[in-house]
Amino acid sequence: MPTDEQTSDNTPIPRATPAPGRPGDATAVQGVPQPPAPAAGPDAVRGTALSQGGLERAARVAARLAPEAHARRRLHEETLRALDEAGFARHFVPGRWGGGSGTFRELLHATAALAESCASAAWCGMLWAVHGRFAARLPLPAQRELWGAGPDTRIAAGLWPSSGRARKAPLGWLVEGRWPVVSGVHHAAWLLLVAPEDEGGPSRVFAVPREAVAVNDTWDAAGLRATGSHHVTLTETFVPEHRSLPLSALLEAREDRDGARCHTAPAQLAGQLLMCAPALGAARAALRAWTRQVRTGLEAPRHAPRRIGLARAGADIDAVELLLDAAARRADSAPVTPGTVARNQRDAAVSAQRLADAVSSLTQDVTGPPDALDDEFRRRRDDVRTVATHGALSLDAAAAAYAAGLPAGERP
Repeated sequence: MPTDEQTSDNTPIPRATPAPGRPGDATAVQGVPQPPAPAAGPDAVRGTALSQGGLERAARVAARLAPEAHARRRLHEETLRALDEAGFARHFVPGRWGGGSGTFRELLHATAALAESCASAAWCGMLWAVHGRFAARLPLPAQRELWGAGPDTRIAAGLWPSSGRARKAPLGWLVEGRWPVVSGVHHAAWLLLVAPEDEGGPSRVFAVPREAVAVNDTWDAAGLRATGSHHVTLTETFVPEHRSLPLSALLEAREDRDGARCHTAPAQLAGQLLMCAPALGAARAALRAWTRQVRTGLEAPRHAPRRIGLARAGADIDAVELLLDAAARRADSAPVTPGTVARNQRDAAVSAQRLADAVSSLTQDVTGPPDALDDEFRRRRDDVRTVATHGALSLDAAAAAYAAGLPAGERP
């Protein structure tokens, strides 16, 4: 069987129906939704499956349903359909399966724009795109199982290597464990789960159908509340060899002269900066909500500190957008070096903290009770804070990587 590296995206791959699995066997494939046709025509964003018209519709739908999604801690089905039609899940899917093989910059700005309507929808859409990029490194038989019916398969992921265990078995692996904070799991058809081989061995990635796991209702955070980022549990399940690969093969840069940049770049070149995109959109929306709340009497002399705070917060949010845009351009086209990766990690971590500080600073002069704050502002503020506290955006870790990742002579 040819590998993904050996076959061009222009080579047609015949579709195959997956063989039915035995009871309890993770090779069984059920419930994979039939996707809509790939976006095409004048509204398709150049170089990607993301559709401008679809993005605008997704933003309208997500905005209308955001309060309900926040209350029920789960995205609405209408929002999910709109995200599929906009092209998030297919954005990084290889072209041979009808995907877009899109760019990091396009996904960054599409996610931020959607987050102005609903940060939870933007977070899930962004992750489904990113996880499609990861799954594109699986062997071709696994890719066929994921995308043979169409490119809009939603993929969730549990990427904490110490949370599970894998044992070698004939023709595959026996995998079990518990993985925390798996965003959008209720709405996914497949999961990528990371587990170490045996005790203390190297970690591997395993693709399993959503039906194979039990979802534990654990996500009840104030921010990104509708992402449904619950824990999942997998009892010992057989995963065939073709649905696994070493974690290092997923994370590292890959040599492929004919491959799209999104399929050859290392995970950390763009992963953290894309995670900032929902916070960027939520911060813009928080600034608007706060401005509406304090607009009356803002010109009064006593409100000079508030005017200055608004100006500074707005400038900080705009500055973060420029910083992330430059990082996304590097991810799409700059030479991949340790310094490039370190700069993007640095800029993502600093951006997340700067967005959280900007939004928090708006209410520094508020002396009334917390419930005096506008509900929409509080929801947006909590979304930004939740993104900023994600472990992947730790400033300490990014600073350490930055200090270690700049060889002599490379521009800091």
